Amino acid sequence: MPRVTLRKGFRPFVEDELPGLLHNRRGLLAHPGMPNACPRGIEGDTLLLIGPEGGFIEWEVEKLLAAGCEGIHLGPRILRVETAVTALLARLF
Repeated sequence: MPRVTLRKGFRPFVEDELPGLLHNRRGLLAHPGMPNACPRGIEGDTLLLIGPEGGFIEWEVEKLLAAGCEGIHLGPRILRVETAVTALLARLF
């Protein structure tokens, strides 16, 4: 079962927590407009990052990609967070 964690405060998360969370894990940043489609049936530990309603701002996306996350998308339509979580988990695992 996936573990869901909500974080407040983007900068402390990306600077202090994210490097440790990405250690030995594949980091996937789900955000509209990313170059790669969401993979299917992945194996191994994965950290999935999904932004708030309305998405991440450009600066946040840049920081997450620079930290080592791979940008993925679910297609051209922007989904509500609760729909995106379900669709991503179904497709990934």
